[in-house]
Amino acid sequence: MKKPIKIVVTGAAGNIAYALVFRIASGELFGKKQLVQLSLLEVPQVVDKVKGLVMELEDCAFPTLQGVTVSDNPEIAFADAEIVFLVGAKPRGPGMERNDLLIENSNIFKVQGKALSSVAKKNVKILVVGNPANTNTLIAMANAPKLKHDNFSSMMRLDQNRAYASIAQKIGCRATDLKQVVVWGNHSATQFPDTTYGLYKTKKLKTILDSSWVKNTFIPEIQQRGAAIIKARGASSAASAASAAIDHMKSWVFGDSQWVSMGVLSNGNAYRVANDIYFSFPIKINKGKVKIIKNLSIDDFQAERIKATEKELLEERDIVKNLIP
Repeated sequence: MKKPIKIVVTGAAGNIAYALVFRIASGELFGKKQLVQLSLLEVPQVVDKVKGLVMELEDCAFPTLQGVTVSDNPEIAFADAEIVFLVGAKPRGPGMERNDLLIENSNIFKVQGKALSSVAKKNVKILVVGNPANTNTLIAMANAPKLKHDNFSSMMRLDQNRAYASIAQKIGCRATDLKQVVVWGNHSATQFPDTTYGLYKTKKLKTILDSSWVKNTFIPEIQQRGAAIIKARGASSAASAASAAIDHMKSWVFGDSQWVSMGVLSNGNAYRVANDIYFSFPIKINKGKVKIIKNLSIDDFQAERIKATEKELLEERDIVKNLIP
């Protein structure tokens, strides 16, 4: 067994964390030959509830789980962290406006960004899952002066997975038969799930999918999928979000031969997207190095959708500008 990797999961008493930690502890993220040390962070009011989760983890007797610690102090939880899942955030409930959610969660990520800057490993990989994920990532990064912007990313893999699943159902194939379907922008109802470059095996999806279905059914379905799940089950996505978090981190750590969607800090040089927002682009990852796939052809429809989701992210940034040093 290799030296343990310290992995932190915040919001440990929540449903997403519950769906996530057993998969990490079992070796699904780093493999069966890598020990992991789990650090679970929760707010003081509910930290005692995490004790039951720890008991369950112990009872699983995972050979890859070196140990579990629980804390309500970010600086203790994040000390020497190498992998961090920032899951903890107030969940979006029925009828809640996105701006309300942003304001309520913004201070959480300010505090966590400062703590990560102080005590985490300098090569730490930090995935923000808690919504609004893109702008929460910006807040955390801006308050972590000792870390780099590429230590942080926001999760868009859930949206990409949803897009693959929808297309697979439409044409009657497996999701693994599809490639190069990407999601641009924000993890919100303005996101742009894009089939333009998509492939079914070696065949272009635009020769298979009807354009009216893509514009009038597929895009709105993916944009509203989270809200549809809340309406159906009375709670936000948990198991699918945890699964996407695992997918995202595996791609980030080990690289990925396929295009992936993830929120990275825009520097203004890709597709005319504004500076200083965490924006989802088509991404290639090689040995942990994240690169935006540039010089893809963009038509007027794509440009319009990209601009709409960029506009929302700029508006979100303005709302929390007092939290960005």
